Amino acid sequence: MHEALSLAGPLPFSLTRKRCIRPHPGNGSLCLPFMLVGVVSAAMKPILLQGHERSITQIKYNREGDLLFTVAKDPIVNVWYSVNGERLGTYTGHTGAVWCVDADWDTRHVLTGSADNSCRLWDCETGKQLALVKTNSAVRTCGFDFGGNIIMFSTDKQMGYQCFVSFFDLRDSSQLEDNEPYMKIPCSESKITSAVWGPLGEFIIVGHENGELNQFSAKSGEVLVNVKEHTKQINDIQTSRDMTMFVTASKDNTAKLFDSTNLDHLKTFRTERPVNSAALSPIFDHVVLGGGQEAMDVTTTSTRIGKFEARYFHLGVEEEFGRVKGHFGPINSVAFHPDGKSYSSGGEDGYVRIHYFDPQYFEFEFEV
Repeated sequence: MHEALSLAGPLPFSLTRKRCIRPHPGNGSLCLPFMLVGVVSAAMKPILLQGHERSITQIKYNREGDLLFTVAKDPIVNVWYSVNGERLGTYTGHTGAVWCVDADWDTRHVLTGSADNSCRLWDCETGKQLALVKTNSAVRTCGFDFGGNIIMFSTDKQMGYQCFVSFFDLRDSSQLEDNEPYMKIPCSESKITSAVWGPLGEFIIVGHENGELNQFSAKSGEVLVNVKEHTKQINDIQTSRDMTMFVTASKDNTAKLFDSTNLDHLKTFRTERPVNSAALSPIFDHVVLGGGQEAMDVTTTSTRIGKFEARYFHLGVEEEFGRVKGHFGPINSVAFHPDGKSYSSGGEDGYVRIHYFDPQYFEFEFEV
């Protein structure tokens, strides 16, 4: 195992001076920081994780936040200590790119989905493969419900096969052994590109290639709500800590905030480049966006022109207030630590960077 921990230079995050915005007449003014790109904080240095040979596809913390799981367009599934970047081990078995990863509520099991046409269940502590579900096409999204008893995953529409969402109950071992889900939902119109569980495991929220958002019942499989607020593919969906809201990241250069229950559109965060991933802070009204110029268009583009920074927006007034540089290519996945004191980003360059916020980030207050 090669060295996994290295320091990657200063964290260029700056909250400098404020400008006042008056969102609604008569409601007072909201003071936001005026961002000065180029002013750096030399106090904090991100931790650089080098454990993949190909582009990162997804990163995810467990519920406690002590572990960070990373997957990429190689067959490797890595797990790291988030506090110092030490690699604990790998889950070996996939033979193709791994598109998704999730850990259950008490971090006993890990779920992965891959382009090798399989979804696999692992023992988190030992790395032993507990179950293998073979599919007809690549597994694009996967996840545990809140109780960790039910898993869902979606398959791609490719090679003549339709896109499906499959549900397995882990309490019934015969379902996994016989590859017979208790429910299978066909999605014929547009393939699923992102999916998460809703509150209490009652439904799943699904994003499509055409920009649609669906809410599927986890019991009947029926479509509960359908909206289309994006004009292009939805790349990522992440919920808030209490699961009452979620944020979407789209190729249409925006990230949007929705109500989990009725899919009401609440806020929009606009950028100049496709947004690959977005995450909500568990302690502040902040959202971080990761993206940048399309990977296929990146040739000799500088890191500034390609817009490869992680960008911070305030939820209330949809204003950008900070950026973090570092990746040499588009950011494919971002995730906040559950305690809100750090965040991680995984990029097209194959590296994962763990950023711990300096005290200035926590001392700053938005004044109304």
